[in-house]
Amino acid sequence: MFQQITKGIKISVKTTFNGKVYRGYQEYYTFSYYISIENNSKNTVQLLERYWTIFDALNNIEYAEGEGVVGETPILKPNEEYNYRSNCFLLSNTGAMMGHYKMINFETSEEFLVTIPTFQLTTTPTLN
Repeated sequence: MFQQITKGIKISVKTTFNGKVYRGYQEYYTFSYYISIENNSKNTVQLLERYWTIFDALNNIEYAEGEGVVGETPILKPNEEYNYRSNCFLLSNTGAMMGHYKMINFETSEEFLVTIPTFQLTTTPTLN
């Protein structure tokens, strides 16, 4: 599991390989990633936007951004947790993702970025 804490917001990520699929004539390796967002701060926050950089072993880089996650902009009170699952398609059997969420603190109206730790997408477990 990959974890990162920014301003009291803890991001945890787990990944799984789902197999290969074809889209048209192109073969893709499919992965799921499971993200837990824990509000360990003393303030209520809301996730507004997401920003991703996605790499694969063939040196392809893709950027993805948008409002919320999986169609939601969750509000987390102190000590609350939000979990979701999403998917990624790569042309190679290994890659990585990294990014950040834009959030807002309801008490101060401050917008801030929360780092999503870089995590590996691989078809087989890799040992360091």
